[in-house]
Order: sequence, then structure tokens, then C-alpha cells
Amino acid sequence: MTSRRDGPPRFQGAARFRHRPQGHRPGGPAAREGLDHVVLYGWHPVSEALANAARGLHRLLATENGILRLKEELGELRIEPELVKPSAINALLGADAVHQGLYLEAEHLPAPAIESVPEDALLVALDQITDPHNVGAIVRTAAAFGVTAIVTTARHAPNATGVMAKSASGGLEHVPLIVVRNLAEALIALGERGFARVGLDSEAETPLDDVEKRAGMVVVLGAEGKGLRQRTRECCDVLARIDFTGAIRSVNVSNAAAISLYALTRGRAG
Repeated sequence: MTSRRDGPPRFQGAARFRHRPQGHRPGGPAAREGLDHVVLYGWHPVSEALANAARGLHRLLATENGILRLKEELGELRIEPELVKPSAINALLGADAVHQGLYLEAEHLPAPAIESVPEDALLVALDQITDPHNVGAIVRTAAAFGVTAIVTTARHAPNATGVMAKSASGGLEHVPLIVVRNLAEALIALGERGFARVGLDSEAETPLDDVEKRAGMVVVLGAEGKGLRQRTRECCDVLARIDFTGAIRSVNVSNAAAISLYALTRGRAG
């Protein structure tokens, strides 16, 4: 589903950039994000999106240093960048956004149907986790552990916004989001296909290390504070806890995702 770079040529010589008058504010405000396209910013989200042939591109705004770095790393770009001052990107994103001189308007990535995931897939399911920073961090971790896809719901879940993409640090290009209407129904359907559904619960009787590893697995994570909803818990084959040995006995959900994926992928079949 993603495109990989195979030794792109190094950038040579001076570039011919399209200049905009100083103080000009680019059109296409980020307010359209989530409707017909998504806004990505920062080095990893933008560079990974440009390298992903499945990602449709609309518009790339970049500073001179940003363009030079992109061309040095990627070679010929799939879209012609518009040279702007950092202040022009600040005007679109706000002064607090760490954009590193890169702003991209792109199409949403196509999402696979949940029925199409292979029988040996490793999935992560999110039960009403709404914070885009947490979801982005989970996506980044999922990409690091080779997760096939992340299952989330249309309601009570953040869209693939620029904030999420920045936290995911390019992970959105490698781990698709599968949006379902009802998480419980999706978990039931996966169970009927033989997937082991492991729900994370701090009060569970089973330690995470004791969970049987299977080829097809779903790691189910609940929102911080609330945890897994009762219906979601009922759709899991096992509820497991992370055993902590220090004074603090809990971590945020993105850290819990990393610990769980590490524990469940060691020696996993497939």
C-alpha cells in the first residue's frame, strides 16, 4: 500500500522555485482539512507522503531550506513546490505548529475494507480514543511493529488531521486506518475469522506475557481513564494487564500500545 524509495538521486545544482511576494498569504486554508483533503506538515509526515505513490497530492508549500532538503532526500518531487516564507505557513497553521518549513495539502489515503485484511494480520483496535496526539503516537508505534492496520470508529475518534499526522511522524503512510461503524461488530467478525482479540485492562487477571501469540491478532485499546467499554470487553477473547514493577503503575495509552505490541510480537507466528 506504500511506496518505497530506491536510492533517489542527490539534488544537484540550483533549483528554480516559484516565488511569492513577501507577505503574501497562500490560499487554500487548512479549514478544508477533513473534508476533501488533509493538511500535513513537518518533515516526516510530508516527506513520507511525497514518497507514497498511493497518496494523492494537491499543493506543497515549502521554504527554501525545506525544498532543498526534500530534493536532496527524494530527488524529483511528484508535485512542484511553491516557495514561501516560514511566516506564510505560520499564517495557515498557527505560530505554535512545528512545520519545519513544509506544508502539504493531500488526499486522504484509501482505506482497506476490514474483510480484506489477511488471516495473519496484526491489528490494533481503538475504543473511543479521541486525542489526536495519542492516536498519532499509536500509529507511529504501529508502523514500527509492522501492524497491518488500525481499526477505529467513525464516531468518538479523531480524523487523520495534521496534528495526528505530525505525532505519527510519517506512520500514516504505512499503517492504514480502517473506519468501522460499530467496533463490537467488527471484533465479532474478526473473531469468526480466527483472530485472537486481546483487550488491554489494568485490572485483568491475565498478565500480558501469558497471552498466547497467534498469527492473526487484534490488540484492543481503550481510552485513558475510561478503559474499554463493557461491550468491547465482551468481544475480547482475553483481557490482559501490563505488570509494572515501579512506583507508578500506569502509563498513557500510546505507551501501553508500545509495550503491548512488543510483548505480543516476540516469537509471534507469521
